[in-house]
Parts: sequence; C-alpha cells; structure tokens
Amino acid sequence: MALSKASTSSYKSILDSLSTAVLVLGENLRVRYFNPAAESLFETSMTRCFNQPFSSILTDSEDALETLYAALENGQSYTRREAAFTLSSGYRLTADYSVTPVSLEPTELLMEIQPRDRLLRITREEDIISQQETTRILVRGMAHEIKNPLGGIRGAAQLLDRELNDEDQREYTRVIIDEADRLRSLVDRMLGPNKALKLAPTNIHEVLERVGTLLEAESKGRLRFRRDYDPSIPEFPGDKEQLIQAFLNIARNAMEAAFENQSGHSDGEPPTITFRTRALRQFTIGNRRHRLVCRVNVIDNGPGIPPELLQNIFYPMISGRASGTGLGLSITQSIIGQHHGLVECDSEPGQTDFTIFLPLEDTP
Repeated sequence: MALSKASTSSYKSILDSLSTAVLVLGENLRVRYFNPAAESLFETSMTRCFNQPFSSILTDSEDALETLYAALENGQSYTRREAAFTLSSGYRLTADYSVTPVSLEPTELLMEIQPRDRLLRITREEDIISQQETTRILVRGMAHEIKNPLGGIRGAAQLLDRELNDEDQREYTRVIIDEADRLRSLVDRMLGPNKALKLAPTNIHEVLERVGTLLEAESKGRLRFRRDYDPSIPEFPGDKEQLIQAFLNIARNAMEAAFENQSGHSDGEPPTITFRTRALRQFTIGNRRHRLVCRVNVIDNGPGIPPELLQNIFYPMISGRASGTGLGLSITQSIIGQHHGLVECDSEPGQTDFTIFLPLEDTP
C-alpha cells in the first residue's frame, strides 16, 4: 500500500475495527485503503478497488471532485453534509463525510463517511406516521360534522317528499336525497375501511398476481408487467382482500400515469409497471424493529409526480388528475397501517416508485 509501514502497522488494525467507513485516497484520487465498514457500505472489496479512481466507486458531482482535488493539493480539511452519492451498482447513498489530509509524501486524503439514509428514512417514516394519524383525526372530526346535518337534511327531504302531490316538485326532493346519499358515501370512503381485519396466512405474490390480472384486463393488454419476486418470502398474517384493494389503488394510479406518458418515451418503451419484492431482516418501521419485513416496490415509467404534490399525496382529496378523487392512496395508507406497515413514494420524471413495507410476523 502507499501508506508507510509505520502508519500501516500502527493504525490499520484500529481502522479495520471501526464501524465508520474510512477511505484513503492517494495521487489522482486513487483508492489506497478501504476498511471493512467501507467495503460493506460500498458493496465492494478492497482488493477490487485498490488503486482505482474514486469516481469509479462513488459518483459525486463535478464540484465535489474538484474540492477533493483541491484538498489534496492544498492540504485543506473540510466536511460535507448529506452528500448524494451513486454507487457503481446504481444504488443511491446519502452520507456525511469529512476529508482530512494526511501528512505523508505524497499527501493522501483520509475520508470518513457516515451514511445518513437510515436516519433520514426513520425521520421520514415518523413524519409519515404522524401525518397519517393527524389526517385520521381530522377526517373523523370532519365526518362527524358532515354526517349529522346530512342525516337531518335527508330525513327532512323524505318527509317533504311524502307531503307533496306534484310529481315535478317531488323530483327536487329526490335530488336532495340522492345528493345527501352521495355525500355520505364520499365521507365513508374518506374514513377508509371500517371493518376489522380478517387475518389469515397470506402470500404477497398471490396478492400482486391478482392485482396484475385485474389491470391486464382493464388495460386490454396494452400494459407491460415486469415481475421481480423473491420466492423466499413466507406467508404472513394479513387480510388478503383488503391488501388486494390497497395494492390495486397504487397499481391503478401507476397504470394511468404510465399511459399518460406513453408518447413521451423517446426509446419507444411501452407503458410498464414493475412489481418487485424483497425480504428485509432486522428492519425498523417507525419506531418498531421487526425481525423480518416484506418490501414491495410498485414502479411505473410515467411522467412522475410533481415535487409540490409528492409530500401530500396520502392526504384525502389530493390528486394529480382532474378526474381523480384523491382517496385511493389515503385508503391504501390506512389499510397498510392496519397491517402495521408503511407506504412511501419517490418520484422523478420517467419513474415513480411506491415502496410498501409489511411486517412478516404477528404484531400486537
């Protein structure tokens, strides 16, 4: 290695035992050392990366690379917060890192990297759960305030309808009754499923295949499906019918988005939805750690969700389409929440990814 023998013998065992990812970059920002934590974080080995350019392992902005070169030349230490890296595998990594020049000949850079993805995800999940609970309280309060007077209006219209002899006048009372029923139905849908879960051993792939079959029929064969399943995922306690409804709401939105962008694919790719499943071990949802979790990704190649809408898509009555009711995703979040899971969404032009986490064990 480029490190001096004294440095290697004195510090290598210490660096190897750290949980913080540590790199040493030499001339032209070539990798001179990786500790095991860095190997794990970057999903590669020291043997494979030794003497390779830093940019071949992590892709960062040109400005960030120029700053690294400047630190190598000028001996300046610095720290960056929440830097966005892309690994050679394509995985995106958010991390804080500090760069410290090491006084050797020639100068090398000691780079300490702290991944932030897990902390950011936990914070985001706590915000989603808090948002979901706040929404539930608001909707329940609003439903109570709406349904009480609606019942009175409908009852009064029925009484009036019985007193009227003129058929033309009775037509108006029937409109009042029908509209009151429509509003009550809308409020009930905003509240989401009010039935207790009928838990039974459930196979997530049976749920997804049912959803795929329904959408293939609706799209009349114009929608392409990709399936990337993990066959090792076991059955879990779930309400199959409600889970089908939850995933159908997401997938139907994905289908409509993919069709919207059909003419925008320069590569000629048809409207496509991808179903992907993976098993995650020792995974935290909110503030609860689960031994085994199923992650489901529903990905479409539509135009993406506008950033100003993305943070609010799980609120009732929020929709990106003129014909949408804005209730589907709210109901989905409610159903997944009843299963002690969570729904998240990331979106950019050409790809929207809904990620659903479901615990695979009984949860009190």
